[in-house]
Amino acid sequence: MYSDQDLNNAIKKGIFSQQSVNEFRQFIQTNRNTALVDEENFKLITSFNDIFVLIACGLLLTSLSIFLFTITDDSAGIIGITITSVSWLLAEYFVRKRKMALPAIALLISFLIGLAISCIPTLNLANLNFGLTTIIIIFGAILHWLRFKVPITIAAATGIVIFLIIQSINVNSSLLAGVIFVCGIFTFLFAMYWDCSDTKRVTYKTDVAFWLHLIAAPMIVHSVLSLLNIWEGSTSLVTMGLVILLYLAMTLVSLIIDRRALMVSALAYVIYALTNVIDIFFEPSLSKQGSNFTITGIIVGSSLLLLAVYWHSVRQHLLKIMPNSILKKVPNYK
Repeated sequence: MYSDQDLNNAIKKGIFSQQSVNEFRQFIQTNRNTALVDEENFKLITSFNDIFVLIACGLLLTSLSIFLFTITDDSAGIIGITITSVSWLLAEYFVRKRKMALPAIALLISFLIGLAISCIPTLNLANLNFGLTTIIIIFGAILHWLRFKVPITIAAATGIVIFLIIQSINVNSSLLAGVIFVCGIFTFLFAMYWDCSDTKRVTYKTDVAFWLHLIAAPMIVHSVLSLLNIWEGSTSLVTMGLVILLYLAMTLVSLIIDRRALMVSALAYVIYALTNVIDIFFEPSLSKQGSNFTITGIIVGSSLLLLAVYWHSVRQHLLKIMPNSILKKVPNYK
């Protein structure tokens, strides 16, 4: 298996010409009856060997942690340093040399967890512990990115920064929801920065944008639901209608920027909203049978499948009415 980035590297090495690669991509588009940019490809697994290596790495790191825990008194620091070091060393081969996608994600996570654990014995004050630990993790993520360029690293570091911001402020729930909303919008704009730098979706930058979109949508939707008091039990028709309109707006944005991840990561919220709408309109006996959730599943599932079938054609019609300033920053619909 190979990715678009591999094809780009082959062009740089002179193995293939740019024209031959373009013709190959055009052939794949014609054969699959779709535009490749609309497929929203991202590198998660290259082969079953990824899963094999993932299991082996997990077994090694877990066993090392348990072993060190049983033979040392001050185990947290030693375990953390060991996990961090071994994760980095494994990444040198499986990520930097072998370019394995799934192990890269797992080893990044284990590396950051190891950093957090290694801070436990040296930072004792609760507030100082949290703040300095987060800064150390962010710094480690930056170093990991500079060395291995794992696409999810940017999203992980962004999420950690946002978590630090949220934990460091002391405000009421409404203001906190506003802060989360702003952070979600910032993350979305940050994702668009990466997307706009690769509108053809052929480099690692599209993977970076994918993970950022994946964390942006839940923050935006969750904060809006908090402001609408959904979590406090507000199930009025107006409230639920606003939630559905929000999801429709996100669907529209997803079509324009060609990112299904934006919709999928917020899907649980719209299912919750639609289920409550059905609770309001249908008889209580229907809700007691649990049919409201199944009806929601049928409606949402059918809608998403219909959109999946006509995604490309809907984008074509939608982008025709968009100004050139937007068209220059999103994948071509032709």
